[in-house]
Amino acid sequence: MDFQTVMQELEALGKERTKKTYISNGAHEPLFGVATGAMKPIAKKIKINQHLAEELYATGNYDAMYFAGIIADPKAMTESDYDRWLDGAYFYMLSDYVVAVTLSESDIAQEVADKWIASGEELRMSAGWSCYCWLLGNRSDDEFSESKIAAMLDRLKNTIHDSPERAKSAMNNFLYTVGISYLPLHEKALETAKEVGIVEVKREKKKSSFLNAYDSIQKDVDKGRLGFKRKYVRC
Repeated sequence: MDFQTVMQELEALGKERTKKTYISNGAHEPLFGVATGAMKPIAKKIKINQHLAEELYATGNYDAMYFAGIIADPKAMTESDYDRWLDGAYFYMLSDYVVAVTLSESDIAQEVADKWIASGEELRMSAGWSCYCWLLGNRSDDEFSESKIAAMLDRLKNTIHDSPERAKSAMNNFLYTVGISYLPLHEKALETAKEVGIVEVKREKKKSSFLNAYDSIQKDVDKGRLGFKRKYVRC
């Protein structure tokens, strides 16, 4: 399938209601409003195609950019490719659910995510913390340095309340993910979550969200989800 065909197929799958939902979350034109599940049949035909992914991502069309993440070849992308994609990610659904997800399937995931977390820029930080959520929720515990993840929890405890809004949300997810999916630090994550308490995330034109990682971890422990790992990160 070539670029034109994919764009036509995506446009045909667009729904006005889905488009409105994406816009309410921060997307802007151009976009078609395609539900992510509706993209699966096209993705099955194409499988992996980095050249096509680059063409689609460059359109600035939200749906095309999202689809680019599904068909990208994470291991073929370099650090500068990921930085370029993140530069084009204008809101969190792109930074955290397209760029961070794609990065999490590469071999350079941790080193790139570490730089993004240290950047101090809202969406870079958000993508960096989110990438670790995808990593911890998918890869085996022995692929991570326990002392490094512990240091990240300490850093989070001291900085989350003063971090940019989207970064707060991703950091809270990280805290929850360590608590559920990374068994060596389950207790430390619970302790940290207790100390962090409720995190307020302010949102433009919407009411604030109040996040409580401690409660979220406890609820999922009660449901028997401790140690949960996803089979796949990308849909």
